[in-house]
Amino acid sequence: MASSGFGTRDSICVVRVIPWPKQVCVVRVIPCFSVAYTGHVDLRVYPAESPIAAFVVAHGAGAGQMSQFMVRAASGLASRGISTATFDFPYIAAGRRIPDRAPVLEAAWREAIDIARGTLPALPLFIGGKSMGGRMTSTAQAEEPLAGVAGLAFLGFPLHPPGKPSVSRADHLFQVRVPMLFLQGSRDDFAELGLITGVCERLGPRARLEVLEGADHSFRVPKRKGEQVIGELADRVLCGPW
Repeated sequence: MASSGFGTRDSICVVRVIPWPKQVCVVRVIPCFSVAYTGHVDLRVYPAESPIAAFVVAHGAGAGQMSQFMVRAASGLASRGISTATFDFPYIAAGRRIPDRAPVLEAAWREAIDIARGTLPALPLFIGGKSMGGRMTSTAQAEEPLAGVAGLAFLGFPLHPPGKPSVSRADHLFQVRVPMLFLQGSRDDFAELGLITGVCERLGPRARLEVLEGADHSFRVPKRKGEQVIGELADRVLCGPW
């Protein structure tokens, strides 16, 4: 089935489960620079040498932008031609462990995107996030579309709490009118594979699902080094319409 962008010429979503390659291009951490805004909160930018797109990534609930996952993911994307920006939600910046309420998270997200748009001008802009950060991305885009956003990418969309399978968290996705890329682990207990596959199929050509075989919600894979997995994750993001 030939694909184009997130969808296909047959106007159905693409679902791919691909075995791990024998060799994966691993990630080297690249230097970033900070753009201060809203007091002590800062946007960290990982610039690509010859960028083809800009991508703003929100972190998950349990760790901020300086977590090993976020730094490696941003570095991997930048090394593949996607200038990437990360930021901390207010509760992380303040040293708290409990996430802010949704309106606070969404306001911070919109502000970070505005700053990134000014920092990385003249590039197609994509937004997304890890787990909670991805859910906040789609919620914001569904409620009040962000101007100039070309597409969304989710690094482990949290479809339901572990052990409580449901698809109600996906209801708002049908209000999103830009392409969406879902990167999910086959062992993700926040999104049973059959359920997230069904959601993407219902979304149709605007959705593309890339499944990392053996990965859990944190993209950990037994017997594989973290940098190898992040390298493969970054390669999969390139399946988007950059």
